[in-house]
Amino acid sequence: MPAPQLPPLPDDIVDQLNGRRGGFNTLIGLRFVVVTYDEVVAEIDIDERHHQPYGLVHGGVHSAMIETLASVGAAMNLAPLGRHTVGLENSTSFLRAVRDGTIRGTAVPLARGKRSHVWQVTISDSDGRAVASGRVRMIALESGAAVAGETVRIKAGS
Repeated sequence: MPAPQLPPLPDDIVDQLNGRRGGFNTLIGLRFVVVTYDEVVAEIDIDERHHQPYGLVHGGVHSAMIETLASVGAAMNLAPLGRHTVGLENSTSFLRAVRDGTIRGTAVPLARGKRSHVWQVTISDSDGRAVASGRVRMIALESGAAVAGETVRIKAGS
């Protein structure tokens, strides 16, 4: 069975996503720079908010960035099919410590099915060196599905 033909993404999709970030993504300063069906790229300018007690970027920042990029990639692919996605598993490996500069995450799909997606994310430092890598597995939910007592839908500013 051939993959479904997906409609073109709007030219302003990056602006739309940055305008709807809200919540935790705004808190950590994540901003999208590239969004296609095959790749999602975002950056965070590191400052003291992102540090753990030793002055290094907290591992949770890397894990959150990985989760966000993979989730957006899967959501962009599933929305035209009338589906939503939520994470089932996030595995993050820390490869190199970083203290400052800008980190850039790049997500690419490993598997895109009607029921599940797996995305791989690499986070690099300002010099282009890999600092973290992760893989996120997500389930595709039918429109109207509920999670934690509420119907899954994008909430304004979330």
